[in-house]
Amino acid sequence: MYKQKETGIETEVDPRLAFAREEKKHVHDFRQRFDGSSTAYQVLHGVDLSGKYALITGSNVGIGYETAKSLARHGCKILFANRNMESTQKAIKEIVKETNADEENLKAVHLDLASLESVKKCALSVETLFSSHLDIVILNAGVFGIPYMLTEDNYETTFQVNHLSHMYLALLLEPLLKKGSRVVFVSSESHRFAYLKDAFRNETLEVTEEQYRYVMAYNNSKLFNVITAKILSEEWKSKGISVNSVHPGNMVSSELSRSWWFFRLAFFLVRPFTKSLQQAAATTVYVATYWDLENVTGLYFNNCFYCEPSALASNKEIGAEIFRISLNMIETRMGGDLIQKYIDKYNLNTDERK
Repeated sequence: MYKQKETGIETEVDPRLAFAREEKKHVHDFRQRFDGSSTAYQVLHGVDLSGKYALITGSNVGIGYETAKSLARHGCKILFANRNMESTQKAIKEIVKETNADEENLKAVHLDLASLESVKKCALSVETLFSSHLDIVILNAGVFGIPYMLTEDNYETTFQVNHLSHMYLALLLEPLLKKGSRVVFVSSESHRFAYLKDAFRNETLEVTEEQYRYVMAYNNSKLFNVITAKILSEEWKSKGISVNSVHPGNMVSSELSRSWWFFRLAFFLVRPFTKSLQQAAATTVYVATYWDLENVTGLYFNNCFYCEPSALASNKEIGAEIFRISLNMIETRMGGDLIQKYIDKYNLNTDERK
């Protein structure tokens, strides 16, 4: 048996070997330690998150729930940002039961991503509940396969829920981020199949009801996630804030397929061949917590390792244009006081290009 003098913990494995850290000459000198079969629990083996503060959207069900449970199991204080408060309270109680986490460390805040006003109120609530700082922000919630419908802000729902509201939330939470904080946008490999031909119509990124295709709307929103993460990584790099995007897995059996019986059937049929929820949460947890990724920012991760995103996601001019239009769409509904510095910068860059 090995006993750590500082903590008194006894193990059968020499902790000096199990948790040794290699000296890095460059921030991107990290090797693949996990893969598509790894679980979030395996990624967090030996990790102590006590004193860490995290916010997770869509954390009452599916991959978001598994992500929250994994972090809570290791002592992280978590803010569950969800629309359904009854389901969220149930999820918190289940996590406490499964992990013996302190219920005082798990709090709920209302967030309806179909409402930019709700996003603003959520950000204000976060400042009250976690007034000091946020170490981890995981933007996980999303919708898929829904028919064309408009939010209360008069924007197409898939576009706003998956992209615009998460982007707005990230910008509003900036004052709570500090050196070492990590922001994770949960995207998808679907971003590689985005189609933007109709996306720059009249200074919006939406399509008309006639042009709407639910799969393409999802693909585009996931592309916007990768682009937003890339741009914010550049904006916040000087502050030591890391921003990355991830793909959790293909057709994972989660609540994402709840919109239509056909999707539920398809996801059920492929379930034996896809990742479990624990495996699907692994890449998000890895990017949000792993020591080897300290100061690593602006990358896209799949199966617990970085990979190249699509050519569209890497196009800086297209990215800047998407970010600019998104900012202006937020300003149209909410005013620009809280995000004015970004609005001014990206509209100025547009004028310079012209």
